[in-house]
Amino acid sequence: MHTPSPELLPQSQTAAELRLGYLWTIAFVAALGGLLFGYDWVVIGGAKPFYEAYFHLTSEAQIGWANSCALIGCFLGAVVAGPLSDRAGRKKILLASAILFALSSIMTGWAHSFAAFIGWRITGGVAIGLASNVSPTYIAEISPAAWRGRLVSLNQLAIVIGILVAQIANWRIADKVPAGLEGAAMAASWNARYGWRWMFTAVAVPAVLFLVAVPFIPESPRWLAARRKNGMALEVLEAIGGKSYARAELDAVERSIAARHDEARWRELFSSPGRKLVMIGMALAVLQQGSGINILFNYAEEVYRSAGYGMNDILFNIVVTGTINLLFTIVAMLLVDRIGRRLLMIFGCIAIGGSHLAASFAYHAHTQGVWVLALTLCAIACYAMSLAPVTWVLITEIFPNRMRASAVSVSVATLWVACFVLTYTFPLLNQSLGTSGAFLVYAGICFAGAVFLSFSVPETKGRSLEKLEESAVDS
Repeated sequence: MHTPSPELLPQSQTAAELRLGYLWTIAFVAALGGLLFGYDWVVIGGAKPFYEAYFHLTSEAQIGWANSCALIGCFLGAVVAGPLSDRAGRKKILLASAILFALSSIMTGWAHSFAAFIGWRITGGVAIGLASNVSPTYIAEISPAAWRGRLVSLNQLAIVIGILVAQIANWRIADKVPAGLEGAAMAASWNARYGWRWMFTAVAVPAVLFLVAVPFIPESPRWLAARRKNGMALEVLEAIGGKSYARAELDAVERSIAARHDEARWRELFSSPGRKLVMIGMALAVLQQGSGINILFNYAEEVYRSAGYGMNDILFNIVVTGTINLLFTIVAMLLVDRIGRRLLMIFGCIAIGGSHLAASFAYHAHTQGVWVLALTLCAIACYAMSLAPVTWVLITEIFPNRMRASAVSVSVATLWVACFVLTYTFPLLNQSLGTSGAFLVYAGICFAGAVFLSFSVPETKGRSLEKLEESAVDS
């Protein structure tokens, strides 16, 4: 007797059988990759003035390269993550990223030459690229449709927790920085000699926790089914939702695989409708970075120094931005499965664009202090409840099962290319247009993104991955 799709089962039946404690636990373990991603990505913002003094970095090109070199590794990690996770499975790639996180954090922190620092930052970037691809993909593949938005957003919550932990660690390790400390005095200070090293090294602790925890989670049931390991896939699905749920989910996955067995994964990316979906995924990735929010994390020192803050206040303000980021990511998790992905994204673009526009006017008028801080916090809050988590949700949802790993790789690789361009060009943009002009550019990108989302991005709320695949085929 054929078991109906989970979308045809009564909601009370599927909800009653779901083992949410187990589901949240394995999603949380996978999301530790996001926590490491967040810490490793943002720690450089607080360490920046100190390692610059240690390595005697003076030119805008050197400063931009030191701050953005990890993105080369992010791109490489994202490119290989799809094919490797298709071949070896999601779990093994999560383990590989944990090892790279632990190794690169220690070696970056204790690098004694600028070349070694750059090399290990790029290695850490590879770990970020792997985790940023596989963690949300794994969570999406284990999640029931009604919970997928919240569970994938858990990865973003872990990212912002990692960001906040890095910001607090930077603040507390640096402690009291004497006002006006610069040049040879800065280079001779404890922070320039040792403080920044401990900022990087600290991420090894959660990396080891991740490494220990990953072997205890199951492999992705959709990856197992794609490898014809249906018995193992059924066991995982039963552990998540019981026998009825497991059978219905596996039937849907099997039909999806059978319908597209004759197409190669990478070739499918460039077929119709695969090409259209990949273009949407790439555009979402560019929009998330083009919004300019990561500038407020990676170049917080310059942004707040331009607003008249001293070093100690800058480090404290960075912690405040991380706290706002965390609180509004929780808001996003509460909303994403209720009001939908598309509406949140459109709201986010308009609100972030408006905040950037106001900040541009504030800098142009030489406004300093709390008003600039308030505008940057407003932009971060709107980003945290829209583009930050929902982009990752959409990127894992819009692609069919067979091409998901490869298509997510392309999208995430595009995200890191866009992030590299953003991070590398900000010092040059800030020098040529001023902080006011830079924020005006980012505002324009946000408003253009709202138009793109209105006309090109479908709503995916509450629909199984297989139902979304059917819609993509029919469109």
